[in-house]
Amino acid sequence: MSERRFIERSLAQLTLVRFREFTRQPEALFWTFVFPILLAVGLGLAFRSKAPDKPKVGVVASTPQSQAILASLEKDSSLVVEKMSDSLAAKALRTAKIALLVLPDSDGRVRYVYDASRSESANARLIADRAIQTGAGRTDPVSVTEQKVTEKGSRYIDFVIPGLLGMNLMGSGIWGIGFAIVDSRSKRLLKRFMATPMSRSEYLLSFLLSRLAFLILEVMTLLGFGALVFGVPLRGSFIQLAAICLLSALSFSALGLLIASRAKTVEGVSGLMNLVMMPMWIFSGVFFSSSNFPAIVQPVIKLLPLTSVNDALRANMLEGTQITALGTEMAVIVGWLVIGFVAALKLFRWR
Repeated sequence: MSERRFIERSLAQLTLVRFREFTRQPEALFWTFVFPILLAVGLGLAFRSKAPDKPKVGVVASTPQSQAILASLEKDSSLVVEKMSDSLAAKALRTAKIALLVLPDSDGRVRYVYDASRSESANARLIADRAIQTGAGRTDPVSVTEQKVTEKGSRYIDFVIPGLLGMNLMGSGIWGIGFAIVDSRSKRLLKRFMATPMSRSEYLLSFLLSRLAFLILEVMTLLGFGALVFGVPLRGSFIQLAAICLLSALSFSALGLLIASRAKTVEGVSGLMNLVMMPMWIFSGVFFSSSNFPAIVQPVIKLLPLTSVNDALRANMLEGTQITALGTEMAVIVGWLVIGFVAALKLFRWR
């Protein structure tokens, strides 16, 4: 048998071993396929599109003049209005049971009491003032009409599904590969591989190839669920989306190889993996936009692989952006893939 054929056969067998190891771990299957769907269901229901909550307004209507103001507020269907005594109103405002307290004076003036730092209270102040001024006879000089629309792609669930996909690609790549290598090292299985003709590159490459076996199921499960249940759009090319997912999965797998290249215990590699992934969970825009963080840390955030993965996935799925326009994001992803795998080859030890 030629050397090339031997390498191909051994690589195929190693990849098959990785595949069997994964399928025989129920917890790995759960975290890869079931957990992202459960998380999508919870977040989709918690942040589902619905009408804005009506702010609660308390009114101290103790004078004859205040009755007209109370009547004007009650006519506005976007407010929940409750008549209160002075003491009850003060307590309700202090405990955030109402967003705004309206105090009509005997001379016809109105005083608004509210916490300006609460967006709900500021909004209630504007609505209440509009209702009172309209009830007093104010008319709008400009006639307006409304056209209410709901666009898929602008909802929270549309934002979070690509983030969950990126997080899942990272978790399955780093955890799945890192644990498998260190577990074999701790059981002294790697030491036995040293006696075989297998090289380090073949052994590590088998882990990368095994990721491809689950990548299609992993991506299709989450995206299919999001599209069927929540109507999450896919506006870009599916082939280009597949390319982004493939490179992302390989990039995170290379990180997993690098993290596990020297670790000797499962406990040790767990700490290293958490150290690497925790910043990306927080800063890379999985559940909220990474632009919320100060500008001074944005260059560092943009260099994190999960940030580029999430940005590329959202650009493709929600905006229909071509992969050629994602040069920066793809460069970061490929850069981490090359650096991670090359460094893993240099640092990897059998023992």
